[in-house]
Amino acid sequence: MNTRKALISLAATATLLSAAACAAPEQESDTTTESGVDAATATSSEDFGGMEELIAAAQDEGELNVIALPPDWANYGEIISTFEEKYDIEVNSDQPDAASQDEINAANDLAGTDRAPDVFDLGQSVALANTDMFAPYQVETWDDIPDEFKDPDGAWVNDYGGYMSIGYDSAVVPDVTSVADLLGPEFKGKVALNGDPTQAGAAFSGVMMAAIANGGSADDIAPGVDFFADLKAAGNFLTVDPDSTTIEQGTTPVVIDWDYLGAAAAANVDTWKTVVPEEAVVAGYYFQAINADAPHPAAARLWQEFLYSDEGQNLWLKGGARPVRGDAMAEAGTIDEELWGALPEVSGEPVIPTDEQTVTAGEYLAENWSKAIR
Repeated sequence: MNTRKALISLAATATLLSAAACAAPEQESDTTTESGVDAATATSSEDFGGMEELIAAAQDEGELNVIALPPDWANYGEIISTFEEKYDIEVNSDQPDAASQDEINAANDLAGTDRAPDVFDLGQSVALANTDMFAPYQVETWDDIPDEFKDPDGAWVNDYGGYMSIGYDSAVVPDVTSVADLLGPEFKGKVALNGDPTQAGAAFSGVMMAAIANGGSADDIAPGVDFFADLKAAGNFLTVDPDSTTIEQGTTPVVIDWDYLGAAAAANVDTWKTVVPEEAVVAGYYFQAINADAPHPAAARLWQEFLYSDEGQNLWLKGGARPVRGDAMAEAGTIDEELWGALPEVSGEPVIPTDEQTVTAGEYLAENWSKAIR
C-alpha cells in the first residue's frame, strides 16, 4: 500500500511522575477583554465578536508563551516568527527541546503565573491523560478537520503528522534499508533515538517501529525493547538526545525520528538521507491544545486560529510535515501544490495502535525500558 498524505493518530508516550520544581509566585489575572468578553472561557472567535475582535484582544495581551517547540521541528521557527510579525505579538519560547510530559509539568509548576505555557503540542497518551487541563476551542476551519482528528468539543485537535524513520549520514555509514541494518558493526556508537520513550512521543514510536520490524505488533512492544537492548549490547546505541547540532557536528550520524525532522537535517547536511522502513511503517499526529490556565488566553486562541489557517498549515507543510487539513486544502486549491506533491511516497501498511494498545505499551516501557538499556 502506498501511503503519502493521509495519516491516522498514533499514541506517542507514557506519562511519568513530574520532576519536582520550585513554583513561581501566583499572580491574580483578569482575563476579561475591553469588550467584556472572558477570553479564558471563549470557545470560538464568535465569542469575541469575530476575528478582528479576537486579534485586538490578543494584541492587548501582547505575548504568547509556547513550550517544547524546536525551531527546526516541523518549521516551528518560521511559524513563530511569522505569527509575531503578522500580529505584533511577542512569542516566548521556553524549553524548546522538552518532551511532552515536560510541558504538562511546566503548566502545573507555573500555574497561576504569567510564565505558564499558553498552549501545548503533545504526544497522544500525554494529551489524553491530561484533558482536564485543556480549554475547549473550535477554530474557524473546524469543519475541514476530520472527526477522527479532533475532540468533539475542541479540547484537543491533531495538528501535523509524519512517519517514523531512520535518518543517517550516508558519508559516515552504509545505506540503511531496514531496522535490522542498525545492528551491523558499521553502526557501532552511531545510533540515537530522539528522546526517552517513556516521556517523548518520537521515541515511543521509534521503539514501536523496532517492535513491528522484529515480529511484534501494536499489542506487543516487547520486541522493540529487546531490539534496543541488543543495540546497546552491540555498542551501537548512543544515549544522546539528538538534535540539529549533534547531527551537524557528526555526534549522532544515525537518528531514529519522524521523517519531517530528517528533511530538516538534510537542509544542513548534504549527505543526510531518510528512510521509512517498509517492514515497519508507523504514522502519527501530534495534539494541539490550549492551557485552561493560560496567562494569555486570547493570544492562545489566536495562535490556534493561525496554526489551522491555510497559512499555518502550509508552513507546517514547508517543514515536511503533513498538515491535518491537507486533504481539504488540496480539494479547495489552497494547499501549496509544489510542497504537497513533493511529500515522499511511503510503501507499506501503517500500524495504528489504539488508545488501549498505547496505554499497555506505555506501561511495559515504564517497567522495562530503563532496565533494557542501562
